[in-house]
Amino acid sequence: MTSTLSFEVFPPNTQIGTSKLFKTLKELQQLKPDFISVTCSNNRQTIEETTLKVADYIHNQLQVPTIAHLPAAYLQKEQVAALLQQLDQSGIHQILALRGDILPEQTPKEDFVYASDLIAYIKNIAPQFHVSGACYPEIHPESANRVTDIKHLQQKVTVGCEQLITQLFFDNDLFYQFQESCYLADIKVPILAGIMPVVNRKQALRLVKTTNTKLPRKFLAILEKYEHDPVALKEAGLAYAIDQIIDLATQDVAGIHLYTMNNAEVAKHIWHHTKNVLNGQVKVG
Repeated sequence: MTSTLSFEVFPPNTQIGTSKLFKTLKELQQLKPDFISVTCSNNRQTIEETTLKVADYIHNQLQVPTIAHLPAAYLQKEQVAALLQQLDQSGIHQILALRGDILPEQTPKEDFVYASDLIAYIKNIAPQFHVSGACYPEIHPESANRVTDIKHLQQKVTVGCEQLITQLFFDNDLFYQFQESCYLADIKVPILAGIMPVVNRKQALRLVKTTNTKLPRKFLAILEKYEHDPVALKEAGLAYAIDQIIDLATQDVAGIHLYTMNNAEVAKHIWHHTKNVLNGQVKVG
């Protein structure tokens, strides 16, 4: 069974960063990904000036399918409708529908309390869009338990979500348990596994400090042993991500969604070591 491979990039805050991103995207284009997704913050101005601009470049200049992230907690319906119209005019018809992070200093709007509200609205006014949703193999941080979390995912699928993309994780067993829970709940849409290669100390420390993700003993041992050896840490971090991907591919995961952190070198390294595994065909006879 063939698994898809896709990449995620984020729009930088500076013109220099944006120029570097466009160079990175040209390199990612050569890897022929199934799609490239473009993140955004909970700020409409940012969506229009960065996310839509980058998505348009990927879709129309590089001729690579793209998914635009759309967090809507701070948007009203007419704003979402305008953004969808812009995407439609650019020929982009794939959305990752999100509620987005709630900022402590800013009260969210009431139009889209949950991601499922956004999904239902998109499907109602613009059914031509293919809508993906986010999911958490280790339970959404705001969910009381797994049962509640799965019910929210069921709602997303019921109102029109056609694909799920997981947040990053480092323990494949947790992903398999989550996948089984979805199957038992009759959630049959493709679930893409979100993988983030950890390749430097700053990234690793931030991950340990801010994430709710379980860090397996094997992963923590890498961080501890190579914390002050950047070359070895990068090599070991890439090897860990490759090992995760190979294991997922052998279990027929629907796809791998690589959080590239705008690093083409990392993406190319992983592609080189997993392309045959992800594209492998089962031999018959």
